[in-house]
Amino acid sequence: MIDLSPAQAADRISKLLAASESRTLDFKRISAKLTRIVETVCAFANTDGGIIAIGIGDAKDLKPGAPQRSRLFGIEENPEAFDDLQREIMKRFEPAMGGLYWVRVSCTLHNGQPGHIVMLRVDKSEQVHSVVGNGTWKRMETSNREMVAAETTELSYQRGTRSATSETVPVNLALLETDVWREFAAARGRLTGTFAEQLQKIGLAHVVAGEVHPTRAAVLLFAEEPGSLLAAHDTRADIRIMVFDGKSALPSATPNYRKPPKTVRGPLIEQIDAAVRMVLDEIAQGVTLSSSGFKAKHAYPERVVKEAIVNAVIHRDYRLNRDIFIRIFDDRIEVESPGTFPGNITAENIMRAGSKARNPLVATNLREFPNAPNIDAGEGVKAMFAEMDEAKRYPPQYRQSTEVAVEHITLTLFNLERPTAWDEVSHWIDKNGPIGNSQLREIAKVDVTEASRMLKDWVQQGVLTALPDRGRRNAAYTKPATAQTPNLFVNAEKNKLDGA
Repeated sequence: MIDLSPAQAADRISKLLAASESRTLDFKRISAKLTRIVETVCAFANTDGGIIAIGIGDAKDLKPGAPQRSRLFGIEENPEAFDDLQREIMKRFEPAMGGLYWVRVSCTLHNGQPGHIVMLRVDKSEQVHSVVGNGTWKRMETSNREMVAAETTELSYQRGTRSATSETVPVNLALLETDVWREFAAARGRLTGTFAEQLQKIGLAHVVAGEVHPTRAAVLLFAEEPGSLLAAHDTRADIRIMVFDGKSALPSATPNYRKPPKTVRGPLIEQIDAAVRMVLDEIAQGVTLSSSGFKAKHAYPERVVKEAIVNAVIHRDYRLNRDIFIRIFDDRIEVESPGTFPGNITAENIMRAGSKARNPLVATNLREFPNAPNIDAGEGVKAMFAEMDEAKRYPPQYRQSTEVAVEHITLTLFNLERPTAWDEVSHWIDKNGPIGNSQLREIAKVDVTEASRMLKDWVQQGVLTALPDRGRRNAAYTKPATAQTPNLFVNAEKNKLDGA
């Protein structure tokens, strides 16, 4: 357990008392009944993570006119129960809970006595946790709710603890004994028996009601038309490539396509190869800007384009009835993949965390092909950021869309050279926190109008986000990852306070 210095403790207490309960922050007094705290730990781990401030009463219980510090009861209110809580958290979860960080904060309690509150940070988990004997919980806006069985199953798919590609489908095995299978089997070697027996030996088929059924992974890897075969099971498996005139898709009866959209079909190894080749050929031609006739080049590192497509194919959620979409605009490429981030990956931490294999059967068997795509076991995403940085391009931008008919992740690669000022701004934010117009003017040596334009452009490109509840005159901006990081806690890796 980490202890803060007096100055750090005073700062954290002030920020906690000024904050409100939310999806990622909860206040709990310590009492003999620990059920609510244990449920909140479970709910945070199963949702987006969060901080439990133990020893602080709820603001709604504060008497009218009473100071906020009247809420400070501390763990001294029931030290035995606090010891019990730490033991309970060690043994009450299935599977066992990780990603827990405790920080003790000294303070003056409501009765004037010295004491401590404890901040427990719960990270978003890669798994789905249940409280033994008390269900599986998720976090709402300011409270917890027990999930029903269907929700728990859905969360298991989203987190990647279950994969649709490992499940069987009633597809005729003869449709998978293709040239692609024979290339795979020859490269892999050491496979004997009938075709059905070989698939079973490598986990790509199972006996169901006396018949051998292939997994979705086997259909995706070896069928000549996996998308067509899986369509009967409400699943799509193809790639759509669209090239647009301009910088946006116009919502009109006549779409602004530069050329007719193309559908890439076939086994995954061939899909990846064909899609990469099509996109690279397209961007190699450059873009003629209609207003001036000027021809602009796309300048993405080739490996970044390949990794973006490989990751979309390997990590998509193959339960969902939606294709992968690759959209090429004048100023960017967008790769949209069905599903949400698996495990504890988020748009904000993906650069550090890399990727998590949602479909291990697909990933491991793709490596066995004679000309396997580059599968870096989590390092590919980090390489994309490094390559874009070396090419002096903006970093890849990830966005997760959940309030739509089919959840999906969009990766955007901008065809824009990163200005020198951005590097200085990025470093300034990392060191000092949010930046405003005046700081940018000082860094970039520009006037108010130009600084405003730069900030607006960076917000539109997704590399900056505006702080909420700020007026126009005191607007401030930070990087999305910084905006999403709780500023009430200690950075466990660096063992120091966050900068905010």
